[in-house]
Amino acid sequence: MIPKEGDDYFMSNQVCVIGIYVPDISKAIDFYTNTLGFEVYKQYGPKIVSLVHGELPIVLEENENAIYNQDNKISGVALGLRTEDIFKTVQLLKEKEVKFIVDEPTDCPPGKFVSFRDPFGNVLEYIQFTNF
Repeated sequence: MIPKEGDDYFMSNQVCVIGIYVPDISKAIDFYTNTLGFEVYKQYGPKIVSLVHGELPIVLEENENAIYNQDNKISGVALGLRTEDIFKTVQLLKEKEVKFIVDEPTDCPPGKFVSFRDPFGNVLEYIQFTNF
């Protein structure tokens, strides 16, 4: 049975956090704060940190089993970030020498997007919503 909105099952299975496993917490904090502009909300220990991100927290966790492979074309996490000006966002990311997958704003169903990798190969996307 596929849950539908209004079902108790559907309501209890909403996404509540985005966890990203990384091999180096210091390098991850540097990238997510200095490159993407997030702020550290709370450090829970030497290997886990929560970032300020509206109502849906992002948690970076250092894990010795995290795979660091920038040539890998597959990622277990694709984090979508909203932008109001995708062209300006692309320029700022290029100035920070981010490794792009899709480096020019490209049409997608909700508007335009670009895709790039963090220092560990995780895929992130900026989306500018224009088609609602």
